[in-house]
Amino acid sequence: MAKSITTKKIAFNLIMSVVAQAISLIVTFVLYLIVPKFIPKLEYSYWQTYMLYAGQVTIFHLGIVDGLILRYSQYDYEELDKCRVRSQFKFVFALTAFFSVIALVAGLVFCGGATRLIVILVAASIITKNIVIYTSSTFQLTNRISRYTIFIILQKLSYGIFISILLICKVQDFYLYCIGDLFGDVIAIGVALFLNKGMYFGKSIRGREVFNETKLNIVAGAMLMLANYSVMLLTTGAKMIVQWRWDELTFSEISFAFSVTSLFLTFVAAMGPILFPSLKRVEEENLPEMYKSIRGMISPILFLALLFYFPGCWILNKWLPNYSESLPYLGVLLPLIIFSSKVSLLTNNYLKVYRKEKLMLIINLVSAAAGLCAFMICAYLFDSLTALLISVVAIIMLNSIVSEIFVSRIIKKNLVKDFIIESVMTVGFIVIVKLLDLKYGCIAYACVFLLYCAVNYKYLVSLFKKLFKRNKKLSQSSDVAEEVTDETDLNNE
Repeated sequence: MAKSITTKKIAFNLIMSVVAQAISLIVTFVLYLIVPKFIPKLEYSYWQTYMLYAGQVTIFHLGIVDGLILRYSQYDYEELDKCRVRSQFKFVFALTAFFSVIALVAGLVFCGGATRLIVILVAASIITKNIVIYTSSTFQLTNRISRYTIFIILQKLSYGIFISILLICKVQDFYLYCIGDLFGDVIAIGVALFLNKGMYFGKSIRGREVFNETKLNIVAGAMLMLANYSVMLLTTGAKMIVQWRWDELTFSEISFAFSVTSLFLTFVAAMGPILFPSLKRVEEENLPEMYKSIRGMISPILFLALLFYFPGCWILNKWLPNYSESLPYLGVLLPLIIFSSKVSLLTNNYLKVYRKEKLMLIINLVSAAAGLCAFMICAYLFDSLTALLISVVAIIMLNSIVSEIFVSRIIKKNLVKDFIIESVMTVGFIVIVKLLDLKYGCIAYACVFLLYCAVNYKYLVSLFKKLFKRNKKLSQSSDVAEEVTDETDLNNE
């Protein structure tokens, strides 16, 4: 079994993740804030349609990758049964190739025009995206975070460079921007064949053993995959309904609002997978206090981030006047970062650590079902985009709160006061955005945030004092922290 992980090691892993996501943030900035400036709104809409559906294709591994994470995250690379893991890579590759061919044939036979191109490109992404998620997951589950960081940086940089070349050449065809996404995947996979070759090449189990291993991974991971997919549907489902119900230009405006929101989620969303293998190595008695500490840190940071909406909107209005109609939608959507961050970083990871995948699945499936019903009613009965977006925030907020209620029961921590304060802050932000202009809205929300800090002053001070003392102790005993070097990994592979 893997050695227990220290707080210092967790901090190192998170720092490495931040480095990767800093690169990712720059690329995302180019994609979401530069590209719309230089391509027509219709081409942007087609590109976003591809990105929407390409983001769903990882469901085609049927939970095998999630099963690997759940079953093997407690092992270091040297201890891992690589024959079994390699067999799963080959199975996933064959499975996704099969689904890709079906999608390709469907696109060629039943679709035409831009839709045909989109379906063909999504068919190709079924293979690349699933290999990417397999590769990143094997880095994470063996806690080889430095290699994971290299993998993510290469993927994002390749995509970003490809897109930058298109912009320099003044290319406006949407399908080339889609190809850029696939290009980033292929480059990263190519490098991973060297960095992670032990997970691809070599002997594998065969015959009935492969079937049994696949069955175990699907049984273990299917619920987790469905749970993650259902919570993802809370946003992607809303975007799909907008695409079906309204025209392409309206979809481009809504996609832009969602895209800017995702800029704020870039760091947190990536830290979640990094945190899980670390939590699996933490002594169980330390998990409740760690939950409270992490939660206490991220909440004020995220509420402070909402303040940047007001100057950000002024800048976006000057930079992208064609998308000025997206900014009110952005104001409604932005509180998603509060609750989506808690779900991806904390509640989902803790439910996985305590092996409550079934509970997580039930919560997320109920939320997804309620959300899709609400979205359909808002779109087809009330014909209201604003109502649809408010329902997205409301459902995700309820999903987060319900998940935290169950986690709080497991770790025996009372979070009722936090739920009330955060709900009031969220509603207050949306009301301020809808009723006040940017100048007075900024002043009003700044006052609300200062009041939030005043209410939580004692807790925030005690939290930062505790973190300072912990860091001081760690600096005095730095030799205790285990370090696995890249050279050792290469030799073992």
